[in-house]
Amino acid sequence: MKYLKTPKAGRCLKLLPLLGVVFLSACASINTLGRLEDGAGVEAGKMWDRWVESGGDIAVATTWERKVKAGVTVRDIEQVFEQVAAEHNTKAVGELPLSKELEARTGKPQKFLKVYSYCSPATARMMVDFSPNMAAYLPCRLTVVERGDGLWIYTLNMDMMVKMGRKLPSPLKEEAWKVRETIYQMMDRAAKGEF
Repeated sequence: MKYLKTPKAGRCLKLLPLLGVVFLSACASINTLGRLEDGAGVEAGKMWDRWVESGGDIAVATTWERKVKAGVTVRDIEQVFEQVAAEHNTKAVGELPLSKELEARTGKPQKFLKVYSYCSPATARMMVDFSPNMAAYLPCRLTVVERGDGLWIYTLNMDMMVKMGRKLPSPLKEEAWKVRETIYQMMDRAAKGEF
């Protein structure tokens, strides 16, 4: 019993609860990892790399972007959005013409800034039933931004939804992939002006 009365032993005993918490946390993490989509770690690594490369900008880490090819107009972009949405049976659910609103408020010309919203209502319902917090990501959005070097298109990195979370049950998984592909094609084809 003399051993337990030493100062060193007392400090070690004080660490036992902390070690227990670390152990339980590790067990919970391992349990969670077993429920994730295959490849979730790879996708998380890509996001981490983008976060680090951007100097800690979480928006860079969680979004996709494309520079619009020279000569492609806003109207061209909008037509491609409409065409791809129609091809994939996705509904346009709203637009936010922010630069026009700013012009109206200030009376001064503004760089182009507009948000386009799309949704697959049935998929949205399934996703929210699976995880109510997914409602915060609704609807899917693409934003066209005029910058000093031209037009850019930004959207949420949809791979987070389909590759990084808990395993999606069928048919939600297949429907979520369709939404991911639709949004990706809208961004990619519009940036190239591909009708």
